[in-house]
Amino acid sequence: MESQISFIFCSIFFSFTFLFSFFSLLIFLLRLKFGCSCEICQAFLSSRWSKDFDNLCDWYTHLLRKSPTGTIHIHVLRNTITANPANVEHILKTRFDNYPKGKPFSAILGDLLGKGIFNVDGESWNFQRKMASLELGSVSIRLYAFELVKMEIQTRLIPLLSSFARNGDVLDMQDVFRRFSFDNICKFSFGIDPGCLNLSLPISKLAVAFDTASKLSAERALAASPIIWKTKRLLNLGSEKQLKEAIKMVNQLADEVINHRRKMGFSDKNDLLSRFMASVNDDNYLRDIVISFLLAGRDTVASGLTSFFWLLSQSPEVESAIQDELDRIIGPNQELEGFESMKELHYLHAALYESMRLFPPVQFDSKFAKDDDVLPDGTFVRGGTRVTYHQYAMGRMERVWGSDSMEFKPERWLENGKFVQQNPFKYPVFQAGLRVCLGKEMAVMEMKCVAAALLRRFHIRVADPIQAPRFIPGLTATVRGGLPVVVEEREV
Repeated sequence: MESQISFIFCSIFFSFTFLFSFFSLLIFLLRLKFGCSCEICQAFLSSRWSKDFDNLCDWYTHLLRKSPTGTIHIHVLRNTITANPANVEHILKTRFDNYPKGKPFSAILGDLLGKGIFNVDGESWNFQRKMASLELGSVSIRLYAFELVKMEIQTRLIPLLSSFARNGDVLDMQDVFRRFSFDNICKFSFGIDPGCLNLSLPISKLAVAFDTASKLSAERALAASPIIWKTKRLLNLGSEKQLKEAIKMVNQLADEVINHRRKMGFSDKNDLLSRFMASVNDDNYLRDIVISFLLAGRDTVASGLTSFFWLLSQSPEVESAIQDELDRIIGPNQELEGFESMKELHYLHAALYESMRLFPPVQFDSKFAKDDDVLPDGTFVRGGTRVTYHQYAMGRMERVWGSDSMEFKPERWLENGKFVQQNPFKYPVFQAGLRVCLGKEMAVMEMKCVAAALLRRFHIRVADPIQAPRFIPGLTATVRGGLPVVVEEREV
């Protein structure tokens, strides 16, 4: 009898929960339909923008170019989007305390990232930031990372491309770069080798689960309202059911990594996880750190390399200039050996930065205003609303980069042949201010090593260089359909 009563009460509870969620969603959708009739909101809601633009980021760029201030509002999303460097400095530096990641963002990625550094504010962020800064800033850890990257290139990446060059097969370089960077971040951060790049091309369960979880988590941010994905999560339906299963697998595998490292010992290891384990005893916290490192070090590097080689396919003069620099600094037909010689590759460094100006690995970043504020361009921001600075659009704004803003022109980063940094609030590809990316030097080092090694040995020709990249919605820029290429060995 008691079990029947419990069953009836549970049924009533879930029925009311479902009805409440359904009517909340219905009310919200009606509010969207009739709440804002402006051209931008209607184009967004109806996806009318897709008739003229392949990517949502290109439509935003178009709107931001037309705006006198370089700032727009998407009212139905309660989102202020800007490509104005003065606004970016205000958000990331001047009023940093007023623009945290915020609870709405933490909710979107909370199931995946937990309390990892990319999903928290305040003391938790400060602690992880200080720990990561201490470790990533040391010379020994950078040399360790350099040796790992060089070994992965020599023992796996080059043999893999050589085998495709001999057979004349088409190769998806985006997939290769994702596998390469996944191997590297796992070895560097956790001391494990998933072996994604050996010649049989195995698929890591962790990589697959992480891809699924990242993609579906990002899709939450694209929903017209959090009510939509929260309702699906409550009822365990559709994409939210898939996300739950993917995150469960990611968490299980992350736990295995931690347990394996604890059994093997960590006091004498160089990987980042071992260094963190010396100060952190909470396994849940360590798991969140593991997943955050995966997000930071895997997809961003792969995205940066993918767009770089696509741009090179359209710019033979840039490729030739890089080859000339490699001959001059390293020597003809020689391999990159030392960490110091890599620092002298100023033109290659400039070409990578220029590539990320046009195709940043993270296309935009959002904060949530705590209190009402006014941006430097006069835009009013209401407390509790979302504020987004759009790196992709910023790299394509004439008012920011000049009339040649759409040209792939590494020379804009050089003075007397030396690489010179631009204002980070004009180029927030690695964020800026207090949240500037701690791993940017190692990420650029990894990309330089890969680019130098591959350009020395291979002609890499994109199968369809005319087709501009079309992006899949995600936390980082991923090209739909990958980057099919044909690889040829260079004559020595």
